[in-house]
Amino acid sequence: MLTNPCRLCGQPLTETFVDLGMSPLCESYLRADQLDQPETFYPLHVRVCSACLLVQLPRYVPGEDIFSDYAYFSSYSDSWVAHAKRYAEAMVERLRLGTGNLVTEVASNDGYLLQHFVAAGVPVLGVEPAANIAEVARAGGVRTETRYLDAAVGEELADRHGRADLVVANNVYAHVPDLRGFTAGLAALVKPDGLVTLELPHLLRLIEGRQYDTIYHEHYQYLSLLTATRALATAGLTAVDVEELPTHGGSLRVHARPEATAGEPLPTVKAVLEAEAVAGLHTLEGHRGFTAAVYEIKRDLVGFLLTARANGSTVVGYGAPGKGNTLLNHCGIRTDLLAWTVDRSPHKQGRFLPGTHIPIHDPARIAQDRPDFVLVLPWNLRTEISSQLSYVRDWGGQLVFPIPELEVV
Repeated sequence: MLTNPCRLCGQPLTETFVDLGMSPLCESYLRADQLDQPETFYPLHVRVCSACLLVQLPRYVPGEDIFSDYAYFSSYSDSWVAHAKRYAEAMVERLRLGTGNLVTEVASNDGYLLQHFVAAGVPVLGVEPAANIAEVARAGGVRTETRYLDAAVGEELADRHGRADLVVANNVYAHVPDLRGFTAGLAALVKPDGLVTLELPHLLRLIEGRQYDTIYHEHYQYLSLLTATRALATAGLTAVDVEELPTHGGSLRVHARPEATAGEPLPTVKAVLEAEAVAGLHTLEGHRGFTAAVYEIKRDLVGFLLTARANGSTVVGYGAPGKGNTLLNHCGIRTDLLAWTVDRSPHKQGRFLPGTHIPIHDPARIAQDRPDFVLVLPWNLRTEISSQLSYVRDWGGQLVFPIPELEVV
């Protein structure tokens, strides 16, 4: 039996959370000339540590192989950019940030968030490992370093640019294989009286919403508030507040400070921890049973697509997100059941989904072909995408949402 050590506490990993078989890297979109070449598939076997309860995927793939040249650009989601703007405005007011302060964001992508601080006159520093994305941020006026964060890099950047009043790490804490080193990097970047905020998908909502498609190789761990606070503590950071967010199917925004200046946590921290305990997430037993939920999602989606095919109905996809590739590969869905998909990002258009080889087109293709059903793969953006696809009803078409349960609307 594989006994990788837990990346948080070092204990052997012997307990399965869910095993999704083999899958390619979810952001490894293919060119036409690559379709007849071999593809590498890796295990998607998620474990839970019996000692510290961190749910995690062993490091089957080095982070450098995934993120050095990445296909995800945050700015192509209108709702995500609006979410970032609201956060930036709130932080400027709450922390009274101005020209004499510094905001550093780790995994700053294409500047989708820091641009709002720049507009407010607040100096910023982006730290982004993907060179292609960092270049887009710099072109947009966002100062960005192309680096992978660890303790040494954090110290180096702090020496050169200064420590930050606010360090932001949105939807990256799940993406780092060296969890302790990354956390030490965050601690090195923040001022002794500064604030670190992290947004991360909440394991509690993943389980409740049967969101197994959010499991892929880019996500090395799946965090509860309990395990997030344990990880932060390894670098002397203390959670002082937490917000529950609707993003990504249900996320947490954890506010942390250096323990010397943290003070007493707000009641929000205790409330979320108590909700997790009630759900069983503070015990090993409470992490069991997810495999049955995964089977039900697969059964219903494949059954729907087979029935549509038998009835002569056309089904296409909307979006080419990483989560969609986990879902399609696990369900064995190919072009015989899903003819093609579309995506707003020109970086994905003209390419093919990894593993399934489903072609990706411009969204205008939907109005041209007028399919009977559109399978929405980024279901977490339901409100935004339902509005964008409202025209589908003009010819009697319907939208299909696969998670948390199959729904045709």
